[in-house]
Amino acid sequence: MNPRSARHTDWCGRDHRCNLGEHRSDDIVVDLPARARAVLVRARTATGRDHADIRIRVALAPTELAARRQLAGLLGDLRHTVTRAAIAAQPHPRRHSR
Repeated sequence: MNPRSARHTDWCGRDHRCNLGEHRSDDIVVDLPARARAVLVRARTATGRDHADIRIRVALAPTELAARRQLAGLLGDLRHTVTRAAIAAQPHPRRHSR
C-alpha cells in the first residue's frame, strides 16, 4: 500500500466509508428541495490518487421534450465541468526565463 494512502487525512471521515485502503470524506451536500441535490465525496485510493465522487439528482420537466432538453443541457454542462477539472489537474509546463 502506498504510504500516502495509508494515513488518514484531515478530511477523511474515519468511519465505515474508510475501508479497503481507501479514504473517503464526509458527504458534502447541496440540496434544493424538490428541485435538485448534489453529493460530493473526496476519496483517496489505495494507490494514493485523489478523486471526487459526485452524485447529482435533478427533477425533470413533466413533458418528454422538455425533459430531454434538460438532459441534453445537463450532459453538456457535465462534459464542460469534467473537462475543466481534467485540464486543471494537468501539470503546466515551466516557462524558461531568458
